[in-house]
Amino acid sequence: MTATLAPLIDPATCDAFRDDGVVVLRGLFGDWIEPLREGARANMAQPSPLHRNYTKAGARFFGDYCNWAAIPEFRAFVEGSPAGAVARELMGSRIARIFHEHLLVKEPGADIPTPWHHDSPYYCVDGRQTVSLWLPLDPVPREICLESVAGSHAWGKLFRPRRFDGTAYDHDSAGLVEMPDISATRDQYRIVSWDLQPGDCIAFNFLTVHGAPGNPTGGARRAFSTRWFGEDARYADRGGATSPPYPDLATRLRAGDPLPEDLFPVIARA
Repeated sequence: MTATLAPLIDPATCDAFRDDGVVVLRGLFGDWIEPLREGARANMAQPSPLHRNYTKAGARFFGDYCNWAAIPEFRAFVEGSPAGAVARELMGSRIARIFHEHLLVKEPGADIPTPWHHDSPYYCVDGRQTVSLWLPLDPVPREICLESVAGSHAWGKLFRPRRFDGTAYDHDSAGLVEMPDISATRDQYRIVSWDLQPGDCIAFNFLTVHGAPGNPTGGARRAFSTRWFGEDARYADRGGATSPPYPDLATRLRAGDPLPEDLFPVIARA
């Protein structure tokens, strides 16, 4: 399905996204929050085989992904919300294609941080035109909100991907470097974050370094992310497993090949 939508993002915000690799967008998705909450409840009640619980006991830090086509509320958001048009405008692309969605839930007391990382080394996608839309389904105060290092998308580095338990992926790709200890040297970076209400979202490039604190509060922190790429995206061979895993692509594609539209359809066009 494709949708042609009127411009939603002002030029200054697009310029900020290009320069900083991260922006906040206010109030664009208010009508979609309750349906997405229903989808999140269904996802957590019946997780996919790809789901993860990053806690051993107690309050859950739950993650699952690649379910947008199977969960009606998720599919309706991907195909019918302004998300595709927003992604296209921010990327400066003629099209926006859905890569996948990702539900992350930190229940009250799941005081486990999401480590600093950027997404590109995990993904089977290379390209400049990329964006994640991180959409909280609950009010998120700044102290437990996603944090991003402004400008890090332009560092020209790929950091070694690690699982959220700290173990590294077995990638043999040359050029991967270790992530600096950003938490210990915060004053050396321009770290941005915001207070968010349901309907707000944070948009960031796949190369933007980001992380998130744990959730010691009395409310859940449910975040529904959609990942998008544009016309310049190509298949990337990361020299090992990717997240999400698409092992069949390695038998179909070579590095630099276009990505198949049957898996990653066009959602919005200029």
